[in-house]
Amino acid sequence: MAPESRNPGGAGAIFGSEKGVALLMVLWVMTILMVIALSFTFMTKSESQATLFFKEGAEKKFIAEAGMQRAVMEMFYKGWYKNQPATLEGSEVVKLDGTKYTGKLGNDYYVYSVLDESAKLNVNLLSDTSAIILNNLLVNRKIPKEQADIIVDSVLDWMDTDDNHRLHGAENEYYMSLPNPYKARNGKFESVEEFLLIKGMTPEILYGNGTTPGLINVITVYTKSGADKINLNYASKELLQALPNMTPEMADQIITLRAAGEIKDIEQVKTSLGEAFRAVSDRVTVASEASIYDIESTGFKAGGHQGLSVKAIVEIQGEGKYRCIYYKSPSGITQAPTGDSTLEKR
Repeated sequence: MAPESRNPGGAGAIFGSEKGVALLMVLWVMTILMVIALSFTFMTKSESQATLFFKEGAEKKFIAEAGMQRAVMEMFYKGWYKNQPATLEGSEVVKLDGTKYTGKLGNDYYVYSVLDESAKLNVNLLSDTSAIILNNLLVNRKIPKEQADIIVDSVLDWMDTDDNHRLHGAENEYYMSLPNPYKARNGKFESVEEFLLIKGMTPEILYGNGTTPGLINVITVYTKSGADKINLNYASKELLQALPNMTPEMADQIITLRAAGEIKDIEQVKTSLGEAFRAVSDRVTVASEASIYDIESTGFKAGGHQGLSVKAIVEIQGEGKYRCIYYKSPSGITQAPTGDSTLEKR
């Protein structure tokens, strides 16, 4: 009688086990290859999108800079034709109060605005008496009065040359105690962004928070020496209302007056406001522009919903020459204007 087998499965069982292991290995290899392929596909797609975004961003930047050059050209045009007795339709000079204009560049377009720097408050020319304008600007923006006092006194302390701080201000003793210490400049501000170093100042106050515009839109460090008065021809209503004893009604009267044409003589304002003008007369002017302008331009692709903005402070020097004092790119992302926009086409 044949002996019993001690290996019931025999070679077939071993062979089946090896096939199972091989199948598992194949499945693992296929899984790894699929993961690698998906990762490669995702990386390729991400790089393609990044390249596309970079390309569109670069195109928008160049379109925006075309708008900035257009604004500079308009400034030269304004200088050449500012004294012409009559203006033909379509040949009007641009307004210097921040009015937005649009221009075409092929199928794309740009939106630009020009604001005379004399329409802003020059913080480098503030004194203990005129600093009330800065204080009013802050308080009118719903900044608590205590914080506004800290910012204003700290601004004045930042510029003076001594180490004695004002009642609410700060000097080196405060700034050197911060986690990242630094010293007060003891001199004039070199840029508006330097305001972020001031005690009490925050990025939200300086740049805005999406609903409230930033203080950076109404202050400057670039007007010429001695230009310590606000130009009524170009100043925003917000800055007009920050002047001492200026009411919203008085600000509206000034805006209505200049809408009819550039105010040539301060007596026009005095006649319009009467005795109420006396309270602000020593802090305002209607003098012609000081040749330094804030130009902001945004480039849009055809059909695009967002544009890229650039910002420059430019000094027109005459004879076809100009100097760029300040340049920032990008200065922000701007939504495309709607169909009922009040943009002026040029």
